[in-house]
Amino acid sequence: MAKIVKFFILAIMYFFFFSLSAQDSEKGVRLPAYIAENGDTVPLIMLPVIHVFPSLNFSDRKQEQFYWRTVRDVKRTLPYAKAIGLTLQQLNEEMKNMSEKERKAYMKSKENDLFKQYEPELKKLTLSQGKMLIRLVDRECDKTSYELIREHRGAVRAVFWQGFARLFGANLKTSYEKDDRDKIVERVIVLVEAGQL
Repeated sequence: MAKIVKFFILAIMYFFFFSLSAQDSEKGVRLPAYIAENGDTVPLIMLPVIHVFPSLNFSDRKQEQFYWRTVRDVKRTLPYAKAIGLTLQQLNEEMKNMSEKERKAYMKSKENDLFKQYEPELKKLTLSQGKMLIRLVDRECDKTSYELIREHRGAVRAVFWQGFARLFGANLKTSYEKDDRDKIVERVIVLVEAGQL
């Protein structure tokens, strides 16, 4: 009986809340309009771009599971890859006029800040998500993760992190091949970015 009473109270509160928020002070909806040559007014509505791909036909359950795991991994890692790309653009812009010594000191401090910011979240990634992140970083930056580390932190660090990645079955030298191996990944990225998946 107590559960039923709680349900009705919640239902009434839900209805009351949404009925109040649905009321609008303005009457009607304003749309931008285009006035045609003959004086007619035509509403101007911008529609989002919709990407259409051929339907996927999975031959077995394993292929379908692989696809949905790829969707999960892309949704989880794409924001990080985009953040890495944006951060690298900003770093390169800021370090443009610095000497080599200033650059090293600046990169060391930036690296510490980035570790503090992202390490707890990135530790929660699965191995397959980590591998996906490596490929997506190459997609966003047009350089492999190994090349980025070597360029910004030196060859010794790049070799260290490559060895560390290899211990877990990953490879920092993995590139993104959108027309070959990563065709399905590219499809998923396009759909995720368009909000269709």
